[in-house]
Amino acid sequence: QVQLVESGGGLVQAGGSLRLSCAASGTIFSINTMGWYRQAPGKQRELVAAITRGGSTNYADSVKGRFTISRDNAKNTVFLQMNSLKPDDTAAYYCNAARIATRDGFHLEVWGQGTLVTVSS
Repeated sequence: QVQLVESGGGLVQAGGSLRLSCAASGTIFSINTMGWYRQAPGKQRELVAAITRGGSTNYADSVKGRFTISRDNAKNTVFLQMNSLKPDDTAAYYCNAARIATRDGFHLEVWGQGTLVTVSS
């Protein structure tokens, strides 16, 4: 069974920075794509950034130039460095892992429990 555990959320003033981490546990052989999504109150969950095993990245337009996604394949961990934070970035941030090969089989998608990011003005 694969589990994702996020950390690093919190309260920060506008213009500040936070770094989110997400570690996948289980007997994992490989994870194709890891990413971060967010959901603000009253809004749909949206993609923030994603990164493939080979290092290709994809960002939401709203975070380009401010957020950086990276991963450590050996540790099955993904990071999101968030700089120049704005109040509009306030949301619950969810880690996602897609197409996961494990000893017990293949998993299409797994979600973390979410971590709250609050940016004050």
